[in-house]
Amino acid sequence: MSVSKSAPRDLVRRFAEKRSARTNGWRRETFTLKRGEARAKAREWFERFPKAAYMTEIEFWRELDDGRIEFTIRRLPSAD
Repeated sequence: MSVSKSAPRDLVRRFAEKRSARTNGWRRETFTLKRGEARAKAREWFERFPKAAYMTEIEFWRELDDGRIEFTIRRLPSAD
């Protein structure tokens, strides 16, 4: 069994995202990747969950000091 070392603020953010997802219906996932990998991951999500059907969007993003991009993508769980 591997134990993940997370900063307290990371744990708080994850729990808040899970709680928020339960209450408002949005599914969110946060990634921290190199710039090119971040673009590829965003494209993958928009292809898999088209904006018109799932209201997919980049909810938040920022560039970290080391050049990686941290971003949160949100979408509705299913199309109507």
